[in-house]
Amino acid sequence: MIKIKICGITNLDDALHAAELGADALGFNFYKKSLRYISPERAAEIIAQLPPFVVPVGIFVNEREEKIRDIQFTTGIKILQFHGDERPEFCARFGFGSRVIKAFQVKDRESLKHMVQYRVSAFLLDSYRRGLRGGTGVAFDWHLAVVAKTFGRVILAGGLTPENVAEAVKLVQPYGVDVASGVENDKGIKNPSKVKKFIIEVRRASRP
Repeated sequence: MIKIKICGITNLDDALHAAELGADALGFNFYKKSLRYISPERAAEIIAQLPPFVVPVGIFVNEREEKIRDIQFTTGIKILQFHGDERPEFCARFGFGSRVIKAFQVKDRESLKHMVQYRVSAFLLDSYRRGLRGGTGVAFDWHLAVVAKTFGRVILAGGLTPENVAEAVKLVQPYGVDVASGVENDKGIKNPSKVKKFIIEVRRASRP
């Protein structure tokens, strides 16, 4: 079963609604320059009210190790998503007691060349857009994601919507999919109908 992550959660209603609809994971963005930033304290309040099998994921961009561990302690997050220029050895420091997802911004096949250096739980593939670290709302060439699967589990992101996610799933057959802007009314505010349709489309497309 393909895993579904609803990213950029900023409020309890969106979190509980996504969980009720069957989202496997929720993303909390601790990168202060993000329009979907959430404070660790607020994230902790939301996470404490999630159902037990919905996994909270913390998103970080070039953050200090000490700060990441502080946020882990405050929120209870166990899965870390590194969306910056984190080196393989930095990611490896969190191997005990944590799972790491390393994000790569995909512009062309050359964007994949460093994946082989990382030993992480999964790779998140997002679209490249100068000056942005995720949340681009733009899709990349999904055939590159098929190539990237040779390096490990792939979570497909970047420009996914309820309208195109079924096509993406059928082509790539990823470990998971990740959506933020594609199911929003505004930055960090989810559209309940879009979230529902997105999840339905993923489940439909992933049936044998």
